[in-house]
Amino acid sequence: MADKNLVCQDCGKDFVFTEGEQKFYAEKGFENEPKRCPDCRKARKQQKRNFDRR
Repeated sequence: MADKNLVCQDCGKDFVFTEGEQKFYAEKGFENEPKRCPDCRKARKQQKRNFDRR
């Protein structure tokens, strides 16, 4: 496996899906690559937490 360059579906920025992340995804059984960069994933997670608290 090698690092992959992906494009975030939310902000359109390029981000790297590292070899280590790919191994982690495979170990967890995830079949799809991430669609969001780490910053957008973090923001989305925070939005969900705020929504759940209502």
